[in-house]
Amino acid sequence: MWARPSQLFRRGIIGMNRRNIRYIGRYNSRRLYPLVDDKLKTKLLAEKFGITTPALIATVTTQFGVKQIQEMIAGHEGFVIKPAKGSGGKGILVIEHVENGVFIKPSGMRLELKDLQRHVSNILSGLYSLGGTPDVAMFETLINFDEKLSEYTYEGVPDIRVIIFKGYPVMAMMRLSTAASDGKANLHQGAVGVGLDIATGTAVRGVQFDRPRQDHPDTGHELASLLIPDWRNLLVLAAGCYEMTGLGYLGTDMVLDRNRGPMLLELNARPGLAIQMANGEGLRPRLDLIEQQPDGVGVEARVAFAQHHFARRGELRAALAEHVPSA
Repeated sequence: MWARPSQLFRRGIIGMNRRNIRYIGRYNSRRLYPLVDDKLKTKLLAEKFGITTPALIATVTTQFGVKQIQEMIAGHEGFVIKPAKGSGGKGILVIEHVENGVFIKPSGMRLELKDLQRHVSNILSGLYSLGGTPDVAMFETLINFDEKLSEYTYEGVPDIRVIIFKGYPVMAMMRLSTAASDGKANLHQGAVGVGLDIATGTAVRGVQFDRPRQDHPDTGHELASLLIPDWRNLLVLAAGCYEMTGLGYLGTDMVLDRNRGPMLLELNARPGLAIQMANGEGLRPRLDLIEQQPDGVGVEARVAFAQHHFARRGELRAALAEHVPSA
């Protein structure tokens, strides 16, 4: 069913024009964009500010360096190759483990060294970069995501998108990879988006291909019981990216490593709006409230404010309760 503009307005849904003009245009200085558009710059900046990210193994900047890949990854059982200037998950190659010189993806697909070299060469030529500009290939350590989340995802690492406005966590969702998304946490490719309660990190609502979803399409596991471990620390880490970048309207993509806890994966100065659909709620009322708050509030206080004012009971959890007989 289609909704009328007046209905969307009443629910506080913001569109691309309002996002671009009212928030991105007003609060994001264009001179700061390179800090988030280039993942290598983001990683180096995060290290400077003490924000945890996956460890950098190596970078390849020239076609000559492609020939040295085998030496770069020696001793690493698994790793991720990604373009520094890529977007939308394009160009990311995950190698889960290496077996007798063969590189194996989470799907079980087997690649040879020449396949990795070809992929890196394509990255350098700008095949996946914004505007097709020459790029840098980054090799990162594999994320050992928390095993508590394994039933909610398929052949990929789930990530958590948190919208940060003026340093306040505004809205969050977890993106769960599926067979349709080829193991990538990208909603446009078929990943499941699960809205999260800012107060508790519990599931609010699930969607896939813009339609409500109550279970994972591949694992069959229901989504209502989803609870993000170490939730407050994750929010504090995400909120700290405001000071790190100076960007007022920001999308932070976080992951949970079972050994290192919450980590920053990447940042986005133009975060998408599908998070509203995953939460079944518009961003505008929350953004309006934050605009009324004074400047200079510390990270912990900003997180506490968001958890207090943006708390809600998940629709998925409520729907599950309706079908459970009382004792």
